[in-house]
Amino acid sequence: MEAYINNFIEIVKSVITTYPPILGLFLGIFIVFIESIIPVLPLSAFVAINVIVFGNIIGIIISYIGTIIGCLTSFTLFRKVISKKLKKRMQKNKKIQNLMDKISHFNFSTLVILMAFPFTPAFSINIACGLSEMSYKKFFIACLIGKLPMIYFWGYIGMTFVESLTNPYALINIIAIVLLSYIVSKIFMCKFKI
Repeated sequence: MEAYINNFIEIVKSVITTYPPILGLFLGIFIVFIESIIPVLPLSAFVAINVIVFGNIIGIIISYIGTIIGCLTSFTLFRKVISKKLKKRMQKNKKIQNLMDKISHFNFSTLVILMAFPFTPAFSINIACGLSEMSYKKFFIACLIGKLPMIYFWGYIGMTFVESLTNPYALINIIAIVLLSYIVSKIFMCKFKI
């Protein structure tokens, strides 16, 4: 199994190094962007590939940029295009309407924490927020804060694989990052009156 993973990484590295470096960066951003729109694709694998190929810092940055662009695209698509088509149906169904009202009034910190958890289905959050009355500003700032620990988590997992699951220091590090994002979200919530 390890030989297959190493061979795959070498193939990806060779493809990226044969083209100009900027193209490789755009490819790294693009694969994470596509995952935000097509939920069956594995975000963890794409972030791990970016971190392994580009290194810790660059890999995390391009994965972060890709996921932010993807989430905002998905949110906007559901807000501007699909929401208008489903609005009448949603208003007829009281359960769906109640759910949309709840999502519209999500506490900012709750939204950030939801986005920060690595195992939360991001596509579902993008859809629900896009269909709700949540403000674009609230969603955007929550993405900026919440996606960083999630990308860091998958990058860290990608770099250490099995060790991160057995090393308590790695898990403590992730918990600290989620708590930090919660504190930052509280500061933003007060500053922007969200």
